[in-house]
Amino acid sequence: MEQAQQAIILIANVKPAARRAGFACNFTQGARANPCKIRGLPPDRRLIAENRPLNPTTLKLEIAATAAALIVEEGLEYGPAKHRAVKQMALPGRTELPGNAEVEDAVHEYIALFCADTQPAELAALRELAVTWMARMAAFRPYLGGAVWHGTATRLSDIYIQLFCDDPKSAEIALIDHQVDYEPRTVTGFTGGRVEALSLSSFCQGLNEPVGVHLMVYDHDDLRGALRADPKGRKPRGDLADVQKLLAAAP
Repeated sequence: MEQAQQAIILIANVKPAARRAGFACNFTQGARANPCKIRGLPPDRRLIAENRPLNPTTLKLEIAATAAALIVEEGLEYGPAKHRAVKQMALPGRTELPGNAEVEDAVHEYIALFCADTQPAELAALRELAVTWMARMAAFRPYLGGAVWHGTATRLSDIYIQLFCDDPKSAEIALIDHQVDYEPRTVTGFTGGRVEALSLSSFCQGLNEPVGVHLMVYDHDDLRGALRADPKGRKPRGDLADVQKLLAAAP
């Protein structure tokens, strides 16, 4: 943990990075305003790569720390953030990547160091919006996953709600019936197979800006496997009552 924190501090003290503006509702990048007034990443991490011993454990911690900064500052998802980190550190393309659990630990460290004064309120606002959409889609057994569920979300994070439907087209029909503007796409789901995602932009009162909401459509039979504990022994996703409990327990 100490090594990871040192890596994060090293990254955060290099120089400011360019910020993006506007909003894009997608799976690979965030594009809303920076959540924390913190220092960003350099365009080139070559010096760090060259000046440190290539110990595999230390290197993976540095990749995780770099990815964590991208996730918090730019709203990237874990996979793209890890690959971008390798590129920014000027490492070989086949460099062994840290696992998602290591990156999540680095994200927690990064938030604790640089966003502790803003992140809890942003997380609560996103969870409130998630509750709104879970209530609207209650007929389709909604479960909240991702950073908003696990508590690492900032204002750059999108909301990922998994629906477990008897009829895979029923959720989309419900959006059409309620005249909701959405974009359908096919993505890789937690089962490893391809699932339909219904992506939309929803205004978040707590953040005073639009947020991406992605409704991932699964078959009802997938629900059994969805509730198995993750490698850390946690519930990987929560239903409406679970999210409401998190909000009630928040300070």
